[in-house]
Amino acid sequence: MLERGRRLADIVEIVRDGRLHLARDIADALEVSVRTVYRDIGTLVAAGVPIDGERGVGYILREPVFLPPMSLSLVELEALSLGMAIVQEAADAELQVAAAGVMAKIGEHASNRRQAPKSWGFGVYAFEKAREGFRHMPLIRRATREGLKLRIDYRSLDDQMTSRVIQPLQTEYWGRVWTCSAWCELRDGFRAFRIDRMQVCEVTGQGFKPEVGKTIEDYLTHVANQMDRDRDRS
Repeated sequence: MLERGRRLADIVEIVRDGRLHLARDIADALEVSVRTVYRDIGTLVAAGVPIDGERGVGYILREPVFLPPMSLSLVELEALSLGMAIVQEAADAELQVAAAGVMAKIGEHASNRRQAPKSWGFGVYAFEKAREGFRHMPLIRRATREGLKLRIDYRSLDDQMTSRVIQPLQTEYWGRVWTCSAWCELRDGFRAFRIDRMQVCEVTGQGFKPEVGKTIEDYLTHVANQMDRDRDRS
């Protein structure tokens, strides 16, 4: 798994330079078969990585992102490494590939390599339960980013199944599970759904725009007020 993840990140790094790259050239650079490159590119595209192209023509990353030059302290590099290590163990395949790519770039350009151990001294071991909802997370992240309504079939903790339409606002990682905070049209209110308990998750074809009383800021205010009320009662 780690070797394939590293290879996927390498493919993204190769095609991000703004030029077309033939599959056979990518295969030669990575010392794998052309068939493996086709399969890996298919995996990346399915995960949402914006690679354009086709067999015999070549491949290119459609939306490269460039950051201005910056310097990071050793502690900042450690913090970044820890964050990326968590992502590589506790997030979906698209984010795992992206995290591996970030650390490869950091490792390539870090000027203080002698002080930085290869692993940065961190080991991350995610709970298996956190992985069960990974198949839904790329779609949920996209829907949150683009303002798309989702239909979910949801199994509650007491084993009740309901079908709901939600407006996803953000995802949260709790160490053991991922949740999606959303406006639930069935309940006409905010709800937090465990992603591993979503049996079905699909776009409805409808979008949504921020509305007063239904935004992530409104939700966080709602949670804070609820916590204040709970403290007052205790």
